Amino acid sequence: MYIAAIDPTDQPTLDAAYRIAATAEAMDAPDLPPLCRRRFEAPLRHPMPGIDTRWSVAHLDGVPVGWVRINLHLWDNTENASIELVVDPAYRRRGVGRALFAHARELLREAGRKRVVGSAVAALPGAEGPDEPRREAPGEPRRETPGELGGEAPGESGGEAPDELGGEAPGESGGEAPDESGRDMPGGPGGELAGAAFAAALGAKAALVDVRRRLDVAALDRRRLAALLTDARSAAAGYRTVRWRDLPPEEYLADVAHLEGRLLADAPMGDLEWEPEQVDAERIRGIERALDARGVRRYSVAAVHEASGRLVGWSLLSLAANTTRHAWQQITIVDPAHRGHRLGLLCKAENLVHTLAYEPELQVIDTYNAAANSHMIVINEQLGFRPAAGSTEWQLTI
Repeated sequence: MYIAAIDPTDQPTLDAAYRIAATAEAMDAPDLPPLCRRRFEAPLRHPMPGIDTRWSVAHLDGVPVGWVRINLHLWDNTENASIELVVDPAYRRRGVGRALFAHARELLREAGRKRVVGSAVAALPGAEGPDEPRREAPGEPRRETPGELGGEAPGESGGEAPDELGGEAPGESGGEAPDESGRDMPGGPGGELAGAAFAAALGAKAALVDVRRRLDVAALDRRRLAALLTDARSAAAGYRTVRWRDLPPEEYLADVAHLEGRLLADAPMGDLEWEPEQVDAERIRGIERALDARGVRRYSVAAVHEASGRLVGWSLLSLAANTTRHAWQQITIVDPAHRGHRLGLLCKAENLVHTLAYEPELQVIDTYNAAANSHMIVINEQLGFRPAAGSTEWQLTI
């Protein structure tokens, strides 16, 4: 077996890496839409600002059999990294995962990193089997969630009490380490979840439990949604909402950056050692350019404090370039000084209406919440979101 950095001009290897990722995703998370090819390759050509991505592919007998992608954060969290590691299901339990992680660990040490974070699918909290879940400790900022032990997926974070981050991670330790890493379907054979078992065998520690919740748009109670919006608007006297698609209006960029920067300070972080990000308007512009390059369609509703003119609450939904039927509920966050006015519910509920006006074929919306984020969970369940899968953020000291 040999492992080498991926060459952006090597289309056959890129094709094989995508096939591996798409096959693993379809096996381990069959209820999610097909992996978007445009988004998958984007880190090579359109990296997120402040992220240096190193991507390597393992070859066995000349055939690509797995890959690992590490994200080195350059502007903050400079002692940390996030990771995605996926092994072709046909080549699992042959040492490929262990070899890829050993390769990644050397790269991380050379880069002076002390910790790495990744996520793995887990049983829903309270279900039988190991208690660990998955978009993602952060890797690519915000709506492009972090890496995982196989696959990927964005998540939400924030809310009137923000809700999660996204993640990735393995570690190292003694014992016979399972050599696969990849997302396993929750409640797999015997409750064994391969990505979680792999992370634990490497010595990583479960640092944050997440739950993916799903809204079935066809079952959405429109009357209840209208009533929730009426109640939220009544509680939000002195605030008005604004809507936009894709890039935030220039007049609100600084306020969006402020809210984005608060995200990891406000969200439940469990035992993750991850510092808040330093975000300004230029960083937001860079993120938006990267999302445009991925073909991600974004819909936002925000709350503006009328007395000050400041944008103080915000909710975002996104759709990948390859789907009209599936969306991710991303960030929902309210500035602490303006909580208590139901602005999180107002922005999130109104953004459902906003998005459906442009995406009439939308059928399903998924989101991640930290299991401890009771406030945002209440809002999501009021809107009709129900638990669908678990995920755990794993953290390893290098």
